[in-house]
Amino acid sequence: MKDDHLCEPIPIYTTLGDWYAMLLFPYIYNTLGEWIAWVTSENQIFDVNGRYVGFLTDEPRILRRRTYDDPIPRQTPPPPPERINTPSLVPLPPMMRELPYGIIDVCDEEPDRLRTIDYSRLKEDID
Repeated sequence: MKDDHLCEPIPIYTTLGDWYAMLLFPYIYNTLGEWIAWVTSENQIFDVNGRYVGFLTDEPRILRRRTYDDPIPRQTPPPPPERINTPSLVPLPPMMRELPYGIIDVCDEEPDRLRTIDYSRLKEDID
């Protein structure tokens, strides 16, 4: 049986309080309803190609450490979901805690890590 709270869309905000994405577990969508990432049950976030992006906080924000001793292995992504209709309005963001120097907000500082599957495939072809 599914938990009802896992089916409810959850807005994801930047540290500055802007709405950046929508979580509909396990998928994360941009504000246009396009799939940009997915989250594991341990709150680790991976892009549409299975590369590690960061972790999801309770606020909710997508954060990551500035540096890693050991790289996080690439994961097999779930099947691509359909595009969703996102709401035109979301609740106001909660107060965000200040981040220590060793942690960054991916949505603010590294938004290129969260691209749609079409963009990601094109980028891999270019590389």
